[in-house]
Amino acid sequence: MALFPAFASVSEAPESGSPRKELDWLSNPSFCVGTVTSLSQQTEEATAFVSEESLLTRSPLNSEPSDESDTNRKPKQTSRKKKKEKKKKRKHQHHKKTKRKRGQSSSSGSESYTDSEKDRSSRSIRDSKKESEKPNQENNATADIGRHFVWLEDIQALTGETFRTDKKPDPANWEYKSLYRGDVARYKRKGDSCLGINPKKQCISWEGTSTEKKRSHKHVERYFTKKSVGLMNIDGVAISSKTEPASSESISFIPVKGAEDVVAPVTSWLNPLGIYDEATTQWLQGRGPSGQESKQPESQPNRENVLLKAKVEEFNRRVWENPRDVQLWMAFVAFQDEVMRSPGLYAIEEGEQEKRKRSLRLVLEKKLAILERAVESNPSSVDLKLAKLQLCTEFWEPSTLDGSILSHPELPGTEEAMFALFLQQCHFLRQAGHSEKAVSLFQAMVDFTFFKPDSVKDLPTKGQVEFFEPFWDSGEPRAGEKGARGWRAWMHQQERGGWVVVSPDDDDDELEDDDQEIKDKTLPRWQIWLAAERSRDHRHWRPWRPEKTKKQAEEDCEDPERQVLFDDIGQSLIRLSSPDLQFQLVAAFLQFLGVPSGFSPPASCLYLAMDENSIFDNALYDEKPLTFLNLSSSGVSCVGRTDQLGCRHWTRGHSREGEEFIRSIFHLVMPLFSGKERSQLCFSWLQYEIAKVVWCLHTKNKKRLKSQGKNCKKLAKNLLKEPDNRNNFCLWKQYAHLEWLLGNTEDARKVFDTALGIAGSRELKDRELCELGLLYAELEVELLPDVRGAAPARAIHVLTGLTENGAYGPYTGQVSAVHILKARKAYEHALQDCLGESCVSDPAPADSFSRLISLVKCFMLFQYLTLGIDAAVRIYEQVLAKHQVSVSAEGPGLEGSANPQSLSSVLEAVTLTHTSLLRFHVKVAVYPLAPLRDALSEALKLYPGSQVLWRSYVQIQNKSHSASKTRRFFDAITRSAKPLEPWLFAIEAEKMRKRLVETVQRVDGREVHATIPETGLTHRIRALFENAMRSDYGSQCPLLWRMYLNFLVSLGNKERSKGVFYKALQNCPWAKVLYLDAVEYFPDEMQEILDLMTEKELRVRLPLEELELLLED
Repeated sequence: MALFPAFASVSEAPESGSPRKELDWLSNPSFCVGTVTSLSQQTEEATAFVSEESLLTRSPLNSEPSDESDTNRKPKQTSRKKKKEKKKKRKHQHHKKTKRKRGQSSSSGSESYTDSEKDRSSRSIRDSKKESEKPNQENNATADIGRHFVWLEDIQALTGETFRTDKKPDPANWEYKSLYRGDVARYKRKGDSCLGINPKKQCISWEGTSTEKKRSHKHVERYFTKKSVGLMNIDGVAISSKTEPASSESISFIPVKGAEDVVAPVTSWLNPLGIYDEATTQWLQGRGPSGQESKQPESQPNRENVLLKAKVEEFNRRVWENPRDVQLWMAFVAFQDEVMRSPGLYAIEEGEQEKRKRSLRLVLEKKLAILERAVESNPSSVDLKLAKLQLCTEFWEPSTLDGSILSHPELPGTEEAMFALFLQQCHFLRQAGHSEKAVSLFQAMVDFTFFKPDSVKDLPTKGQVEFFEPFWDSGEPRAGEKGARGWRAWMHQQERGGWVVVSPDDDDDELEDDDQEIKDKTLPRWQIWLAAERSRDHRHWRPWRPEKTKKQAEEDCEDPERQVLFDDIGQSLIRLSSPDLQFQLVAAFLQFLGVPSGFSPPASCLYLAMDENSIFDNALYDEKPLTFLNLSSSGVSCVGRTDQLGCRHWTRGHSREGEEFIRSIFHLVMPLFSGKERSQLCFSWLQYEIAKVVWCLHTKNKKRLKSQGKNCKKLAKNLLKEPDNRNNFCLWKQYAHLEWLLGNTEDARKVFDTALGIAGSRELKDRELCELGLLYAELEVELLPDVRGAAPARAIHVLTGLTENGAYGPYTGQVSAVHILKARKAYEHALQDCLGESCVSDPAPADSFSRLISLVKCFMLFQYLTLGIDAAVRIYEQVLAKHQVSVSAEGPGLEGSANPQSLSSVLEAVTLTHTSLLRFHVKVAVYPLAPLRDALSEALKLYPGSQVLWRSYVQIQNKSHSASKTRRFFDAITRSAKPLEPWLFAIEAEKMRKRLVETVQRVDGREVHATIPETGLTHRIRALFENAMRSDYGSQCPLLWRMYLNFLVSLGNKERSKGVFYKALQNCPWAKVLYLDAVEYFPDEMQEILDLMTEKELRVRLPLEELELLLED
């Protein structure tokens, strides 16, 4: 067969007798047409043989080529080929035996034949057919292929394991380096490795791939580059992946690494020096590269680049059309990762792709550029700014990152949010035991907010903090300390030259009350440590500072942690420009110290700070439902209090130094305010002193009651002597209430009459005057509960006098019916005016809401005393119906209304008055509980966070023998309301029922047979705890964990209690009271618990080493 058809006649010259040796190269002795026909015939023979011998499931067809047309083959080539075939047969003998064994195991028909019989039978058939078909192979090759070609898959008798072994080598493999490209399956290889080989001993050379071409064109680095310099430090051991034959000749040059990858130049008459590459040589010959060679390797990358370019153009078009679409900008930023994974889209030079693929900074800079465009189009988007900040943290310096996005004005509510974070930090420090740092934070904020020098007010907050540091480190008195004048006065004095030293009082020489920390050394060790630790928490909550009069230095402090440095507080100082927030700062500081200022922490940190169970204390409300002092601190304990759970919470004050600190705070901040704010501060101060009197009354400490009452009356008189407070009816009301509590009823009546006489005729227009008359009437009603007695007559006289035009006069006798009728008409007209003013005007003024509350309270009590409880209830229903539309529109809690705080306070206060009247009436008369239960249920649906209403509801429902209705109500509220109070009071209600059952089952402390089944109360309470932990605020509420731990310990299951304790530490690791409770519940684990406190950096004021020394003394 001729290599080229045009020279077919020349190649067949030997037959014609005219040989031309110079044209022998035109014939291809390795190729013959018989090869193609023999392959098809072998397939047909295999098919026929398998059909005849059905017992054989495997039929290897070994064909031997014999081509008559191959006449030009030399004897030497023929013998060499036969030797290679024999060698190949011996090499694959083992492989064929293995395959035969596998076939015999799966086919039963092949077991009766041996390998030799198979070979002989197949060889005889092939030899006989070869002789008969040789003449027809050359002439009818094409027809045979189309007529006799059969696929193995078309034969039904073959099984799935049938295969054919072709021992005839492909002659094309001798001429070419690989298979024909059309016969090779196309696939995309990832990586240069191969599964199943030993990478240390074996390797695969992937030749002719695109990866190899890339490597061949890779720029060779010089010796002075960074990578090459690093390689020079390595020992010069030659490492090669290819085995090179040993050569005895000496090498006259230093081999360069990678030189074997360079293709050796080919010299020709066009390229005698071998300096032209293949493309240049083809160009000189007038030929170009083949289409397969030039287009195929680049077809796939070009297609990917086109798709990526299309996506980029689509993103650019969409963000240009919709620049306000924040999610589209974020998707565009995320798309950059996909673009940079295929960096050829932006590559300019060869080799730049690898560089861009490894350049993380390039990706970040491109993302940053997109985000900057996005922020310009959406300056109010917080998500874009946060994404930019998060991206900048990867490669910007901290100094550059700080304040990089402060060019825009602050968003509404930023100051309120920062103030809430500040309060959360202060309560966090208090709960962790670092009370000194929390108090110092409040001290610094008072100076930083109210006593800022005028010269630094225009500076940014960071600059103001830098100026504040010298004042803090100067050793001058701070807020709450004697002689404190503030930052501004200190700065002015420094500018004039020096500071005037204030002479200390004589009281400073008095030593602190030396209460012995260890009173009884016979107690167990853990009890001694708990008592001493709580005692130090109570006494040492103020930061320690050296006293110059006593020549003290910082080294004289026994506990260095009591000193607070500027580094501890400098980063937490914030600027408060709103007057409302500035007053809230003072109120929060006073509430933090235990003064009932009426401030409640924001919802964001309320449940985090809630750690004591005073919210369940209902003693004062049960005794006097009309005039009780609502001194609840929302479950947040004051500074210095780490009492055990269940301890009766009363406002009993601090030590002598603590009380002086609080008085100094009042003296410092009261001149800063005027009007309503100043009046509220005076009211809080006097109420704090009255709360200590109430504590003395309940503890029956007569000696301290006398001194406390004297000091309290002195404070009230001093406050009323001030010119701004002479007409302050809030202070008059508190002073009269103090006299009433001390048992001086007549003196209290004189104070009330004097205050009402000073007011003159105001006709229910003054809120404070209405509150004063209301308290006077309620005290008279509670003095003699009999509704038909003289006490109600005095109360009616007071409430009637508020409506008259003339001056108020003292009580002289029964009020006439005409005056009562006129007073009722006056109340009705005033109520209609207030309801119209609060509902028509939008937004309604805050004073109108406050006046409405006081007016409704007075009118309800007046109707109750003159007509009865039903008339008072109708007033409540009238007010509620007037505002029911607003309440329903805003939902529970009235969040988001136009005046959320005012409207909520009106309806909640009116509801509380309604329930208080019902409770009082149930107490003094025969009246069903159903109206009170319904009223409380409706009120709690509106105000699920009201602790006063929940206390009343739980107390009333505890008297019922059926708990199913209460449980259904709690279940409905907890499903819909977000506050944590429903969960807490649901648990408390079940615990009260459990205590009731236990009191019935026990006689004289001894257990008897159960007369009432427990009905699974223990499991129900445990389930309530677990469900409460899954609520929004439950998992991080220390009070809830303390209650759960206390309940499990009361059941006697210590192992489960320990598990709950460690689970509580995972959620509230900062709460020191949890560790103190654990020491009390698990005394044997005290050392481990103290180690945990030290590890968590909680404050341990009495280490065990110091305790041992105290016990030895």
